[in-house]
Amino acid sequence: MPKLAFFSSRLLINLFVISIKICLLTGCLSNHSAPVEDKSRTNIKRPLAHVVIPGDTLFSIAWRYGLKYEALAKHNGINAPYLIRPSQVIRLDIAAKAQSNQGSRTQATNSRKMSPTKNTRFVSVPKSTSKIKQTVVTASDKPNSQLLGAPQWRWPTQGAILSSFQSNSGLNKGIDIGGKLGEPVLAAASGKVVYSGSGLRGYGKLLIIKHNETFLSAYAHNNVLRVREGDFVKAGQTIAEMGSSGTDRVKLHFEIRRDGTPVDPMKFLPRR
Repeated sequence: MPKLAFFSSRLLINLFVISIKICLLTGCLSNHSAPVEDKSRTNIKRPLAHVVIPGDTLFSIAWRYGLKYEALAKHNGINAPYLIRPSQVIRLDIAAKAQSNQGSRTQATNSRKMSPTKNTRFVSVPKSTSKIKQTVVTASDKPNSQLLGAPQWRWPTQGAILSSFQSNSGLNKGIDIGGKLGEPVLAAASGKVVYSGSGLRGYGKLLIIKHNETFLSAYAHNNVLRVREGDFVKAGQTIAEMGSSGTDRVKLHFEIRRDGTPVDPMKFLPRR
């Protein structure tokens, strides 16, 4: 009996050791076969379509998916004033070449025909379906030569850089700048406000300024928006107050987009 008990105990110990080795081996194998998803990456394939929700505008949809609004409007047969409605399906399957060609044609056309009296309008989807409420972006009475020239960039605020631009797969499509609650946010260049609201998830209270047919800038996570869609703003003008809407701390998220594509703002802002 003592020998039988000894062998039984030894067998149990051996089985325990073997089971641990199998678990460790299985864990190692599973780490190779099932990589953890990196949720900080945004290199996600653009969907084929977008279903309009209240608060959407054609411009905000184009911004969200990195498209030029002119190409998106043409692709979906939407004419000025670009009215869209809740539950409407906006096709996003635009070839990169088609968007580039549309942008080139639009820039050439506007360079020849743009005048101070010509209007560009963006109509937002009403918050309530009982009444049709339109938010219209109209051309300013200011000379359009300011819109056709190259932007003269300046810093929107003087805080420390919290997060840098991450190209390709990075989450940050711009830079994050620290500051205090209520601190003024300045227009980085002259232009027209083409979006003012909080309808883009992840941006909080957001402003988008169109500087010309190539460049746009965005100012996110504000506490208070000081300008409205359609306003013409000058470089250095206060357009918002810094806040933490849509994020976990007070900061300004600042983006520059060229032909709808995010670019590193540090390559355009003056050195300081």
